[in-house]
Amino acid sequence: MKRYTYLGDRMTDPALKGQACAAVLREDGKCIRGRNGSMLVRFDSGREAIVIGRLLRKLNHPD
Repeated sequence: MKRYTYLGDRMTDPALKGQACAAVLREDGKCIRGRNGSMLVRFDSGREAIVIGRLLRKLNHPD
């Protein structure tokens, strides 16, 4: 599973800034991305959101 930290920007809900999230994957295992660089993610709280892909940072941890 692809894990990220969402940095957020000044318009982001403060509850989402700095939170860990996972990419929502299609059936073929690829991330769901939009044409404008957005990405569908699921936060650890269970909330799903479409966020700007440039503001995501990969978490480096052994799986």
